[in-house]
Amino acid sequence: MLTTFDEFLWAIIGLLLTINGVFIEVAVPFPSDWPIDWNQLDLYSLGTTLQVGAVLLVSCLGGKNAGALSQIAYLVLGLSGVQVFSQGGGLSYVQEPTFGYLLGFLPGAWICGYLAFRKPRRLEILLLSCLCGLLAIHVVGVLYLTGLSLLQLSSLSWGASIWQYSILPLPGQLMVVFAATLMAFVLRLILFY
Repeated sequence: MLTTFDEFLWAIIGLLLTINGVFIEVAVPFPSDWPIDWNQLDLYSLGTTLQVGAVLLVSCLGGKNAGALSQIAYLVLGLSGVQVFSQGGGLSYVQEPTFGYLLGFLPGAWICGYLAFRKPRRLEILLLSCLCGLLAIHVVGVLYLTGLSLLQLSSLSWGASIWQYSILPLPGQLMVVFAATLMAFVLRLILFY
């Protein structure tokens, strides 16, 4: 079982990974010509960053407290004006349509960490915990977009916002979830917990 110091250490790691994850776009190599020339591969963007993967990975490794604490620190840093969000930071960021998804990191991290440590380490348990965490992120994000639409604080329509911020990035986020699950499983084997 994790100690308080371990959880604090994972929370710091989670904060650093979340901050850095915003700058790393997920892409897959794709051949540009046929027959495949392995020296000429194009990168195809999946429309997401590694942020979601960082949130879920740390929650699978550090548990619910570490995951939630790292995201509280991330939100506090961003709202205090430190430029850690994708389009800056500061209190005015609450008017951005993507802010709801950032808020969703907190329950997503907690749910993922809670489920990841409920049963003994198994790949399918970790995958389920990551998928539930991703679902929580999207539910909070959609609810926030709904609120912005009702208050008419967003220039996009509700349907276009859901399409842009939930549906389009979902395939890339699912690939990141699978990668985070596998990494968490291997690291937990190595760390003996």
